[in-house]
Amino acid sequence: MEIDLNADLGEGYGDWRMGDDDALLDVLSSANLACGFHAGDPTIMQHAIGRAMARGVDIGAHVGFPDRQGFGRRVIAYDDSERAAMVLYQLGALTGLARAAGARVSHMSFHGAMGNLAAANKAYAAPMLRAVAAFDPSLIVLSSTSPAIESAAAEAGLRVVTSFLADRAYTADGMLVSRRLPGAVIHDTAAVLDRVRRLLHDGTVLTHDGSLLHIPARSILLHGDTPGSLALARAIRDAISEAGGRVVPLSQQSANAHDA
Repeated sequence: MEIDLNADLGEGYGDWRMGDDDALLDVLSSANLACGFHAGDPTIMQHAIGRAMARGVDIGAHVGFPDRQGFGRRVIAYDDSERAAMVLYQLGALTGLARAAGARVSHMSFHGAMGNLAAANKAYAAPMLRAVAAFDPSLIVLSSTSPAIESAAAEAGLRVVTSFLADRAYTADGMLVSRRLPGAVIHDTAAVLDRVRRLLHDGTVLTHDGSLLHIPARSILLHGDTPGSLALARAIRDAISEAGGRVVPLSQQSANAHDA
């Protein structure tokens, strides 16, 4: 079994840093880098790209609303063309920096409110995914379980890889529980590892209401800004090895690899 170990990184700004990105890059196989809208700036992006290259970590664009104060988690009303342009702008920024360093961007994912809205509504997701395809049809779309994103991406000719969010609670229909609700973010390390082991064993997760949900994940994601994220990343990597799996970046996974 091949599975990617992933985190959202580069989410500081200026002299302010969030999380221990450099240490996490020693453990991860891919990283989603903030592209300057919800967080990040050119210097942080450039630094993260260099560190990822040195460690053989896949580089992905993590795109969201231009909302640093709200960390991209506030819903902001934009029309389809505006959101598509925002996606292109962020992809272009990261790709330009990566190309100058001799690296490539292998995947993209939606952040925060933009991602939640896209996951729940195909019509909302479609213009942004058409923009991704117009920019680079080889980009992998990394997403939590979402028929809306999967369908819109397929129509745009894009490949989707399902990511399991190890520290986030799921609803029975596979959506993420709103952060406004208690228990939406799972802080207990033992509980997170139990969820990972269940996923690796039988491909399921226990949802917020106690039901079992199948998740065909090829990537496990944790949040780099979560306290203790480095220790958690190491523990998840150990759990993958103990289950007989291999941590492999998305771009290097076998085309015929079985889903987790």
